[in-house]
Amino acid sequence: MMTSDNTLQIGQGIYTIREMAQILGQPYHRVYRWVNTYWDERLGESYGELYSWRVEGSQAVGFHTLVEFYLLILFGEAGVAPRKVLEAHRELYQLKGTPFPFANREVLKSLRTDGTHIYFELPDGEIMTLDGTRQLNMEFVELFFKKLSFDTEGMASSFWPLGKEKAIVVDPARKFGHPLIAGHNIYPETLLDHFKAGDPIPYIAHVYQLSEQQVADALEFCQAA
Repeated sequence: MMTSDNTLQIGQGIYTIREMAQILGQPYHRVYRWVNTYWDERLGESYGELYSWRVEGSQAVGFHTLVEFYLLILFGEAGVAPRKVLEAHRELYQLKGTPFPFANREVLKSLRTDGTHIYFELPDGEIMTLDGTRQLNMEFVELFFKKLSFDTEGMASSFWPLGKEKAIVVDPARKFGHPLIAGHNIYPETLLDHFKAGDPIPYIAHVYQLSEQQVADALEFCQAA
């Protein structure tokens, strides 16, 4: 059964499909398919419960599902088919006992891919193929997960859409998980509105007591989205 991440609670992030598409930089229709066909239908059928719920007429998911979609993107960029990602998810669910294995630090540290399959490195150093066969294979290309921060229990706690060198962070414990300027409760869209109105970056930075780079990062995030 699902953990509390799949129930609507304050401090755990609430993301509609449109918001997920914006944060992840993906087309709306693609994220919609991921939620409904992959996570709710295929994985949800396996686990006996949906990953999404309805919020004021909109379909939404929690923060850990958002993070798992980021991993789906990374695997896709490495050439791994979605079917293989779902197979790996099911294997890790059984192995680790969590419906959100791709949001777990220890799991992420042990994931490998060769561009076709996904492997999991066991504590004894052996490599297990996550495709239902549990075949061992030592050929892999290591993935690095540089956009996530983790809590003391090893679960993803914040996501940096542009990377940690940029100032934009998604933290489910702040402002319902809306993207913010790191260290501030300022929405990137607020700075974009000033910029669209003709205010120069140095002026915006002065008004909000930010660096010019923080303002530039906010504009980059909004324009990319």
